[in-house]
Amino acid sequence: MSTVDHLRESPLEFLQGTLEVLILRSLQIAPNHAYGISQFIRQQSEDDFVVDNGSLYPALQRLLQREWITGEWKLSPNGRRARYYKLTALGRKQLVKSQSEWRRFVQAMSRILEPQR
Repeated sequence: MSTVDHLRESPLEFLQGTLEVLILRSLQIAPNHAYGISQFIRQQSEDDFVVDNGSLYPALQRLLQREWITGEWKLSPNGRRARYYKLTALGRKQLVKSQSEWRRFVQAMSRILEPQR
C-alpha cells in the first residue's frame, strides 16, 4: 500500500497478498461473482481500494488453485452467466490466519508511526 497525499483522489495500492485476503473476507459473507467481489471491496474501503480485472482474476485463480475457494457457473440477477465463488473450509481457516497476521501488522505499524510519548 502506498501513501498518497489525497486519499480520495487516488486509490491506494495493494501490498502483495492483500487482495487475496480481501477476496476471502468478501466471500465470508456470501458467495459472489467477480464484479460483486470488486464492488464489495470498493464499497467497504470507501473507494480507497479499486480492484481492476487484471488483478482480480489472477488472484481468484490462485485462490482456486489453493482450494481456498470454489467456483460455479450460475445466472446473475441480470440474466448473464457468471462464475460465483464460494469460500471453502480451507479458505475459512486461511482467512482466520490472515486476519490475525494483518492485525499484528497494523499494530506494529501503529507503534512505529504513532508519536513517541
